[in-house]
Amino acid sequence: MKPSMNAGNNKMDLIVKTNRLNTAIQNLTLAEIRLVQLAIIDSREKNEGLSADKPLTIKASRYAEAFGTTRQGAYDVLKKAEENLFERRFTFLDENDGYPVKSRWISQAKYKQDKGTIEIIFTPAVVNEITRINGIEQFFTKYTLEQTSMLNSMYSVRLYELLIQWREAKQTPLFGLKVFRGQLGVDDDEYQRMCDFKSGVLDKAIKEINKHTDIKVGYEQEKDGKNIIGFKFKVLSKSKPKDSKQQGVSRDKDTADMFTIEGLNDKQLGRIARNPSFVADYNDLVSSTSPAGQDMKVWEFEMVNRLKKDPTQFNKRPIREYLKYQ
Repeated sequence: MKPSMNAGNNKMDLIVKTNRLNTAIQNLTLAEIRLVQLAIIDSREKNEGLSADKPLTIKASRYAEAFGTTRQGAYDVLKKAEENLFERRFTFLDENDGYPVKSRWISQAKYKQDKGTIEIIFTPAVVNEITRINGIEQFFTKYTLEQTSMLNSMYSVRLYELLIQWREAKQTPLFGLKVFRGQLGVDDDEYQRMCDFKSGVLDKAIKEINKHTDIKVGYEQEKDGKNIIGFKFKVLSKSKPKDSKQQGVSRDKDTADMFTIEGLNDKQLGRIARNPSFVADYNDLVSSTSPAGQDMKVWEFEMVNRLKKDPTQFNKRPIREYLKYQ
């Protein structure tokens, strides 16, 4: 299986949303967020789903490939999307008069079980945001599927979407607590105590973002007396790892092999991931009940991505030793 999300320079993987849509109050599940991400990409590329007479078709196989899930998992996502996504609403502020506007995400959904596809049509408000992406650049937030596909929490994806637009500024304005909770999709009766909100939502999301994406974030809380009224975030781009030659570091062959995958193509990385010794060494990286813990193809897909993102975590033996497996 060839994962499309690894093609970081491929415009097919680029998600572009207007910033006011990014800051909309959302209540989508993680699976629905991912489906909307795919729909934004595909609607732009295919020019479909942007009018009432030409719905956008998304295949279960497309979803499974992009996010490393099983086909059955993708089928379930499409089926639930037909049942629930139509009912999802969001709110954004009209840029002309500042009044809140309420909208659905899609105006139509049709799930074709026998074909493993769903057809959707975006609402006019969403279409307006998508079709504006050829406009003034600063109005939009850009990121790729690669950056969010490894995030396993809807709070992590939502926080990433909120913060990525501030990467150039390196810091955000104050996110007022009530609005911020809504933007993350936290209901009023959830995580009411601040310690629970920070440990169960905010800190977990930041940990996942810092581990799996291209930015490093931190925050400080602002108080009115003893009460926390909001948060400000620092948003820094991660520096790309330097080549050992540029650093002037001399390492022996085994050490170099252990920490680098230079010169290895996707086919070779896949062979490494399938090596029984590799599986035995690193099967503790995934849950036995997760798709990667049950399906070798999904395991291979996820491990190849992890090897590309940070090969230093695979340090139990030189990486190229696993190539001996046929």
